[in-house]
Amino acid sequence: MVRYRCPALDHQETITMAIDFTLTSQQRELQQSARDFAAKTLVDVADTIRHLPTAEERFLATRPAYEELVAQGWLRKVIPAPVGGECNGMVDMALIAEEFYAVDANVSLTMFASLLGLLPVLNAGNPDQIQQALTPFLSGTGTPLAAFCHSEPGGIANFDEPAPAEGTRTSAVLDGGQWVINGAKQWISSATGWDSKGADILTVVCRTDTNPLADADRSLSVLLVPKPDRGFVSDENFDTMGHRGHLTPRFHFDDVRVPRENVLGEVGGGKALVESSFAGTAALVGIFGVGLMRSAFDFALHFAKNERRAGRVPIIEHQAVGYALADAKIAIETARYLSWKACDALDHELPSAFELAVQAKIYGSETAVKVITELMRVVGIDSYNHNLPLAGLLQDAIVLPLFDGGNMGVRRRQLHHLLASSDYDPLATVIS
Repeated sequence: MVRYRCPALDHQETITMAIDFTLTSQQRELQQSARDFAAKTLVDVADTIRHLPTAEERFLATRPAYEELVAQGWLRKVIPAPVGGECNGMVDMALIAEEFYAVDANVSLTMFASLLGLLPVLNAGNPDQIQQALTPFLSGTGTPLAAFCHSEPGGIANFDEPAPAEGTRTSAVLDGGQWVINGAKQWISSATGWDSKGADILTVVCRTDTNPLADADRSLSVLLVPKPDRGFVSDENFDTMGHRGHLTPRFHFDDVRVPRENVLGEVGGGKALVESSFAGTAALVGIFGVGLMRSAFDFALHFAKNERRAGRVPIIEHQAVGYALADAKIAIETARYLSWKACDALDHELPSAFELAVQAKIYGSETAVKVITELMRVVGIDSYNHNLPLAGLLQDAIVLPLFDGGNMGVRRRQLHHLLASSDYDPLATVIS
């Protein structure tokens, strides 16, 4: 809390402003617990998966760490308390995300991707759907996975476009009391599950109006699909540059059937549900970047204080190195507090929440790539060797501007639409 005296007021009125980035004692405890868990359980993941040849083998090798994460209650801690979890808001979630991502991006993304897979249920599901979907994720046992099946081959930045554009191509057609789903999806975290037969819960974006000219506001729906008995076909596990122990497959639905009542929300309400589900995750991607930058900074700072590089003094004594480290630290703090503000706005359902979340995603993700690159310049050529952590951190960071709505194809366009709207208020992010 900041208190000040306003010289413009003759009576020197004391004004209280609610500008406060101080964590509560409960949040500090949560932060420290997450840090301790990551240091104990996630710290060895990178070494465990490093020399495994395939994406599937690396993903499977992370399963013990993920199982321990579930057993220790961390999956429950990112599921909202009103539906049986232990999460009290987006700020708390951001604290966990930073601590986990600073140690290992692979298992961390698997957990948060499962949360994304559940978000359409949390945002639009009825009580029966919520109970059906969440039960395994609240049990504290096993290794449950959920996946939000949105992206498709050929891209999905224009997922809501009607013909002649392609838009969302996966279809769901009613056959009696069942929806029959056909179509391909890709880049869907953990969607094929641990056995390539499908995650425990799939939330699938489909075109449910077969009229090719139908408006997106009534033609798309999201269906709740429990692990299919048949018709789920795994096609390819992408061998990605970063997040080497996280699985992003291509797969397709071949006449997968679910009951008619498995629509989440209203039939035709899929566009709004997709957008609301990705709003909250934007701020968390900004925090992912903070975690990666923090890890890179900690290494580079220690390196600079202890390495002379054949000189007389540690390299931090050189102005160029000191300035580079200072700039990196400023960027980290800026990205963190923008993301925290976005999370707080989402928690309080402020009008500015969406704009702040998108800003946090763009700034945090792109800044992570820049900062880690600059810190590699501080360390020098040794940073190019995977024996040091910086190369791997950069590989993990590079995808942040590209996924969860690419910064060019989706996120900047969302901000552009906000700026262009007739009722846009440039000060909304300041006063709300």
